[in-house]
Amino acid sequence: MGRRTQSGTNPGGGDSTRLSVEHYVRPMLETPNGEKRVLMHSCCAPCAAEVMDALAASKIETTIFFYNPNIHPRDEYEIRKQENIRYAEKLGMAFVDWDYNARDWFDRTEGMEHEPERGVRCTACFDMRFEVTADYAAAHGFHLISSTLGISRWKNMDQINGCGERAAARHPGMRYWTFNWRKEGGAQRMIEISKREEFYQQEYCGCVYSLRDTNAWRESKGRPKIRRLVKFYGRDAVVEPDAETAASEPV
Repeated sequence: MGRRTQSGTNPGGGDSTRLSVEHYVRPMLETPNGEKRVLMHSCCAPCAAEVMDALAASKIETTIFFYNPNIHPRDEYEIRKQENIRYAEKLGMAFVDWDYNARDWFDRTEGMEHEPERGVRCTACFDMRFEVTADYAAAHGFHLISSTLGISRWKNMDQINGCGERAAARHPGMRYWTFNWRKEGGAQRMIEISKREEFYQQEYCGCVYSLRDTNAWRESKGRPKIRRLVKFYGRDAVVEPDAETAASEPV
């Protein structure tokens, strides 16, 4: 299903000012199966906030599902989770803090330690996280799931959507919403909101292998390694995630 603006017209083109948080006229989103509630898998507050705002504006009842056993180490996981909780509380959205079963994640990705970003290891990672999301949804009466992962331009949207659709297909009557959250200025507003809220700014995707590869790329360029837990949007200069930048062009 598509979108319609609050006046009933289709959103057109425009410059960055029109698409900014201050000036953007949010469309009323329509879910693909007519559901008025969604279980939204979230990876972090910077990726989630724009999606959460869009859903709130459309009066779609949203529950945030934080399940990310890939994030390493544990203190990195905790700060990303707490930032997401902070914004969910601000919007009055339900938040589910699910299991940090990191050992299961390492078992699931065994043998893929040296695969590149957006490769088969990432597919296995998305599959694991979305399968658990879909299982929770089925057990709690949700018929629609989606994820904030797709808003990042460093992620392969087809890869994410494919994993989501496979996970949803395991449960009769469930759909994965493949909405393109980064379009119509979504990626731009993601950064704007992150600066306004001063979210923690992670500089690698999340897993130990991403951290390793990001630091290796930085060292090859004569740059210092990542200093975790110290950088926040709006307080520090925004730095793009280097390892993903170096891996390949965004899809």
